[in-house]
Amino acid sequence: MNQQKVKHLIFDLGGVIINLQTSRTINAFAKLTDKPTEFILDFSSSHPAFHQYEKGQIDSAAFREVIRSISAQPLTDTAIDIAWNDMILDLPIERIDLLRKLGNIYDTYLLSNTNVIHLQRVEEVLADSGIEPFKNLFVKEYYSHLMGKRKPDAEIFEQVLDENGILAEDTLFLDDNLDNIKGASKLGLKTLHVTSPQLIFDFFNGR
Repeated sequence: MNQQKVKHLIFDLGGVIINLQTSRTINAFAKLTDKPTEFILDFSSSHPAFHQYEKGQIDSAAFREVIRSISAQPLTDTAIDIAWNDMILDLPIERIDLLRKLGNIYDTYLLSNTNVIHLQRVEEVLADSGIEPFKNLFVKEYYSHLMGKRKPDAEIFEQVLDENGILAEDTLFLDDNLDNIKGASKLGLKTLHVTSPQLIFDFFNGR
């Protein structure tokens, strides 16, 4: 890829900027509801509430009720939120340093499939780490639950491009999810599938 032809960068959040381990939440929900991990995996991939929550079509209270529906015992809001947030880990400062550097070269944007509970936790991680808000690091942040859209659907990418007057062929999209990469590629965006934390450093350092 010729980086000189790239003018804009669109970053995913979880698994690219902030460390993420979804298996932790699967295990936490299994323990909380006393269900097998296989059941939780199937439930989370098949129940429409998970995508609806990411699109802002249901609120946090409704999402928690979905989790309660599979538990034989009462669950508090706090217990559900802790388990749901267990996948969100740390944010290494070297990635923030890289974002600051790239922001001096490219127009950088953030595009994340997320939800109210997760975004609140991310903001706590930023504050606890002494890192400035994302609004200081990106031209603009885009969150699925505020847009009513989610990756890999074409309309979420089209909104980012159209609102900022940028061309797909001038834009590099970075994501750890292959389906999202494929969705962006169909619209003509350049893509980088982030399969390891080191990859973005190697890419921008020309290795």
